[in-house]
Amino acid sequence: MEPVSCRVPSGGGAENIVERIFALRTIAVVGCSPKPERPSHYVAAYLKEQGYRIIPVNPGQKEILGEECFPSLSAIHEPVDVVDVFRRSEQVLPIIQEAIAVKAKALWLQDEITHPEGEALAREAGLMVVSNDCMLRRHYQHQRKGENYGK
Repeated sequence: MEPVSCRVPSGGGAENIVERIFALRTIAVVGCSPKPERPSHYVAAYLKEQGYRIIPVNPGQKEILGEECFPSLSAIHEPVDVVDVFRRSEQVLPIIQEAIAVKAKALWLQDEITHPEGEALAREAGLMVVSNDCMLRRHYQHQRKGENYGK
């Protein structure tokens, strides 16, 4: 079974998932970097500017983007809606398992990140899943679409 990617929507299902994810408000960014030039940093900064609650997850940092940084998803002391992952594919299975354990509603694996078995586990646990796509790019496209169609 091929991983679902919102790049190739099937019957509108993937687009519906993307819209539902963007309606959620609290996003844990796993692998968030303190370095502004890193994608994990500027994606998190963009999402924060758009009004989302950002929770950086990086065991080596105390604070990123003015937000308390946590060493893991399980260390976060509030509900997490979306887990946005900036880690290599071979490193994501434990993160996916932790996202399931903390009862996240959605899992987003950034560009070039996939894990078919982990994605299947997340879906079986009821999470919405997007893989191999950029949350910033998709949000920007979603916003433009909304402007064009009066949403």
